[in-house]
Amino acid sequence: MSKDTEVKMFDAVRANTAGPVEPVRLTEDDGFMFHCHRGVACWNKCCTGADVTLTPNDILRLSARLGVRPREFVREHTVPAIWEAAGLPVAKLKMTGEIGDEGNGLGPCSFVGEEGCSVYEDRPATCRYYPIGFGTFKTKDADDVSDFHFLIKEEHCEGHREAKSQSVREFRFEQGVEDYDRVNRGWIDILMKMASWKTLGGPQGRDVSPQTKQMFFMVSTDIDGFREFVLNTKFLDTYDIDDDKVALINENDEALLQLGFDWLKNVMFNEKTLAMKETVLNAAIAKAREEMGAT
Repeated sequence: MSKDTEVKMFDAVRANTAGPVEPVRLTEDDGFMFHCHRGVACWNKCCTGADVTLTPNDILRLSARLGVRPREFVREHTVPAIWEAAGLPVAKLKMTGEIGDEGNGLGPCSFVGEEGCSVYEDRPATCRYYPIGFGTFKTKDADDVSDFHFLIKEEHCEGHREAKSQSVREFRFEQGVEDYDRVNRGWIDILMKMASWKTLGGPQGRDVSPQTKQMFFMVSTDIDGFREFVLNTKFLDTYDIDDDKVALINENDEALLQLGFDWLKNVMFNEKTLAMKETVLNAAIAKAREEMGAT
């Protein structure tokens, strides 16, 4: 792949797994053989020792499923981690037990039982995608990113030996990942850009501040905390957000999440995703001119 191409993968590879990714980029029309069901010998094995980074939409869906707010869900069911490629904080699904089947100190997921996943309809994106990985790439001169997929084959997984042929498109539809990708798009864009900055160097080689990283984690995992920030600080006095949208974000977590992504892109990368109010902008320009005149 060209050095002018930025690539980031968001996949279902578990911790301590050696080389399970097949190095072939798949389109949505490419086919593969796979079927997971109760009759396979490895039933539920992939739910032990899993390394599952939760997306913002995963947290919203699972919180609603359990009848709790995201802040409580994160406190009870996740552990904090750093997504190393981007250097940003994320929440990972907490595994139970001290010693798992893989001998890596991780037991099974707390939501899995003999009958399978108890939150299956609202399972995380990583679980939905498996054994397909999801990646994005962007050439340096392009404005938009493009998605691609790849196949993950772990030695324990018997599903690859099942005689069910399907295309990536058919699998994605069956697993219901389209809506997850839509909601998580802004979050993925931020992670990919920060990963690129770490590899290629951002403006002047600078990292974002610890405070900005904390805000990224809050937007991603604690939508109520972000709502309090928007409504109880000078946020709405600073940014030009119409009254209808303010009313919507008071009630709609997904809409507020999208506002959070736009705000983070503005703060972190100076993208024009949010507009400042004219009076605020004029005051900032005047202050900058005054400071320049003082020097």
